[in-house]
Amino acid sequence: MNAPDLIRRLQPTEGGATALPADAGVYDASQTPTVLFLDQTGQLGGAEFALLPLAEACTTRSEVVLLADGPFRTRLEEHGVRVKVLSDARVSNLDREAVRLNLLSAVPGILRQIRAIAREARRFDVLFVNTQKAMVLGALGKPLHRRPVIWFLHDIMSRAHFGRVQLMVVKWLSRYVVDQVVANSRASAETLSALAGIPLERIPVIPNGIDAAGFHKIDADAADDRAALRRRLGLPENAYLAGLFGRLAPWKGQHIALQALAKLPDMHLVLVGAPLFGERAYADGLRLQAEELGVTGRVHFAGFRDDMPAWMKAMDMVLHTSIDPEPLGRVVIEGMIAERPVVAAAAGGVLEIVRDGHNGLLAKPGDVDGIVKAIDTLRLHPDMAHRLARQGAIDAQRDFSLEAYVSRMTQAIARAAR
Repeated sequence: MNAPDLIRRLQPTEGGATALPADAGVYDASQTPTVLFLDQTGQLGGAEFALLPLAEACTTRSEVVLLADGPFRTRLEEHGVRVKVLSDARVSNLDREAVRLNLLSAVPGILRQIRAIAREARRFDVLFVNTQKAMVLGALGKPLHRRPVIWFLHDIMSRAHFGRVQLMVVKWLSRYVVDQVVANSRASAETLSALAGIPLERIPVIPNGIDAAGFHKIDADAADDRAALRRRLGLPENAYLAGLFGRLAPWKGQHIALQALAKLPDMHLVLVGAPLFGERAYADGLRLQAEELGVTGRVHFAGFRDDMPAWMKAMDMVLHTSIDPEPLGRVVIEGMIAERPVVAAAAGGVLEIVRDGHNGLLAKPGDVDGIVKAIDTLRLHPDMAHRLARQGAIDAQRDFSLEAYVSRMTQAIARAAR
């Protein structure tokens, strides 16, 4: 069943079976817009960390709907955000293979979730969809909720990450149903423009904003005593530590970092992150790979950590080894704000953050020898490492401030509501 067929199934029947309350969500143009934020997961990933400060800024006139429960709900509630979970296991567990092989059996659950989202959306002026699956479900319900849909694109829309059916649906909906797309990077915008034929100038780019206050607090509390910070985190005090931050997933390239580690006998690697979306086998494979390479004693699997500033500040450098283009590279920005030299994979949104030799070092994605060379350069030239780290912090705080991000995004929401 394709997107147009689903739209037709959602049209109100003669008996009014899909009708929504007539008095729901009366629009008042004199007021600032109310916003329903929609996200597909309860886990904490880059898209969710981007949504958090925006939802907090709009707390009095917004609500967040999650399509699965998890720590993200708790985090939102801690920040005073109203949250509702609309979970359907058959839809939440629908991966790209299931979409290809078993879409028809999932249609009843998809329809129920679309209707439930539409009922919530009718109470607000704008529906803000924060992830790809949320966009599909929110946009398909537009005949019911009749609210402007703004999509915050956090993905490289390619076959590396999405199935053929998913891309077809995204192409159709983004071209004909979504009112406004906002991309987190030019790299993300370009892939959607190529997929859907949307002129690039119609996709504004608003990169994530990072709150630098948490990083500055670590400096004040630790008084630059990195050894004490490492003791608190259970890390070796005197080793040269490279930190790689992000969920454990094949395209994030942790296996590439392990190969590089095997060629750097005096370095330790800290992997901060956990498998989120059915990637447990990959995470287990990393431990096996470490054993096979003989580097188990120099790899620290830290799991998911809530205090990212502290972990980044504990490192000598921050490493990024994604083998596919990164939509943005939030952890690269955070590493720069932490004032640590960065070695990153030269693809996607990273190229909009790191200028090689100016505020960090770049290596070709998957190029183990190139990564080893860049790390060795930082280790052998501490003055250069310090210069890159300092410039990185200056650039990141200037270009990716939280205040500018929230301001630009709230303006985009207001424009979409007109």
